[in-house]
Amino acid sequence: MLCIRMNVVWFKRDFRLTDHAPLWWALQAGDPLLLVAFVEPELLRDPHYSARHWRFVKESVADINQRLAPFHQTLHLLEESPIDFFEKLHQTQNITTVFSHEETGIGSTFQRDIYLKKWFKHQEIIWKEFQCNGVVRGKKNRQDWTKQWHAFMEVSIQPIDLSRLPAMPSLSTDFFQNRFEISDQVERIPFQKGGEMEAHRTMDSFFNERFWAYAKHISKPLLSRENCSRLSPYLAWGNVSIRQVFQRYLAERSDAKKRFQLDFFASRIHWHCHFIQKFEMEPRMEFETVNHGYKLLDRQNNEAWHHAVISGKTGFPLVDACIRCVAQTGYINFRMRAMLVSFYTHHLWLNWQPFAHWLAQQFLDFEPGIHYGQFQMQSAVTGINTVRIYNPIKQSQEHDADAAFILKWVPELAKLPAPLVHEPWQCSPMEEMLYDFQLGRDYPKPMVDIEETGKHARDILWQKLKDPAVKQDAARILKRHTNPGRKRMQ
Repeated sequence: MLCIRMNVVWFKRDFRLTDHAPLWWALQAGDPLLLVAFVEPELLRDPHYSARHWRFVKESVADINQRLAPFHQTLHLLEESPIDFFEKLHQTQNITTVFSHEETGIGSTFQRDIYLKKWFKHQEIIWKEFQCNGVVRGKKNRQDWTKQWHAFMEVSIQPIDLSRLPAMPSLSTDFFQNRFEISDQVERIPFQKGGEMEAHRTMDSFFNERFWAYAKHISKPLLSRENCSRLSPYLAWGNVSIRQVFQRYLAERSDAKKRFQLDFFASRIHWHCHFIQKFEMEPRMEFETVNHGYKLLDRQNNEAWHHAVISGKTGFPLVDACIRCVAQTGYINFRMRAMLVSFYTHHLWLNWQPFAHWLAQQFLDFEPGIHYGQFQMQSAVTGINTVRIYNPIKQSQEHDADAAFILKWVPELAKLPAPLVHEPWQCSPMEEMLYDFQLGRDYPKPMVDIEETGKHARDILWQKLKDPAVKQDAARILKRHTNPGRKRMQ
């Protein structure tokens, strides 16, 4: 026999208790309410994720539950398939409505939602999905998207009165036997900690003080760690919404002294949603080149080279420093991410997919839409963007001139003066004796000659832009994914 009516709020990468439309509407309904989130077994096996992500999720849920405790509610974090859970729940409970945000995720979560949409409808369960951040579902092109984005960002945030939370339905403990657990010993390294409170502390410190050098240091691998907002993991996992950040920006820019730095930052907020919108409209870019004309591009798979890259032993100091840094801390700045993809796909001429999976595992702020949009762009397979082939030596000399970042992560080079740290292969025999340093013994020789590899990639990719198949699909991409009137090569 079914029990009384109940509703469910399904938390999906939206781990917060403010600016949360599904929770707000569930409160208005007033029926007994179950709050649930899932660490799905399929995602635990998925090559995009690693323990650092699930630790962040667990910390985020713990933060929520600490705030829910006075109101006798709990967000249950289960290691279970949502499909299995809802099917099991439906057998004994009268589920009226499931509330959640829309999710622009990877292929497996997309297929899961397709299945559940049909299943909920068949069971006469209402599934109310709400727009997530600035991403609009169902769009065929970018007509009016920017206008829609601003309209969504500027809507007043409805406060959620937690004292009005309906009680949890009385359920058997069998429903919660698959609670997600993760050992405290797993990856005990200095990642940013998950949670809404941590997100707001980070946002406060940025807008109150750290933003002053944002534009100046955004490209610096060391200084960006302090002067960038560092909100990306909190946005990726929904500890704070884009709308909350944007409205904080609007409030702060009233001070004319702050306006330049903050407007520069605001462009990145818009950019964030722009790339996720692309992925929402064309999710196949997780699996293949967005421009069909590049499907037969003859990049290779080379396990030995791939392993050298992810081990931080390429022989290029800035590349190795970035790889080791992101593996240990879950973060590097945007320019260094672009440089890594460029090095892997252009200088090594390797297929981008294996590296896309590995970097996703490292990035604490892994956001599928941004991740794959950027991989496509930096790999030069869109047909609408200019070919950017980063020179890692030039990047290190310009953005880490004193080699402080490199030496933090590649201590094998500590005996060398800064100019030679950027190019240790330039050591003369006398300098090798003077500094007790030997290339090939103390640090790897460069994997490739980047002058030659850069020219090879440049010649092929610029020629490829003239391919009729590339040009034809570029026209389709421009029409579908960019604002009306935009031209190629931006």
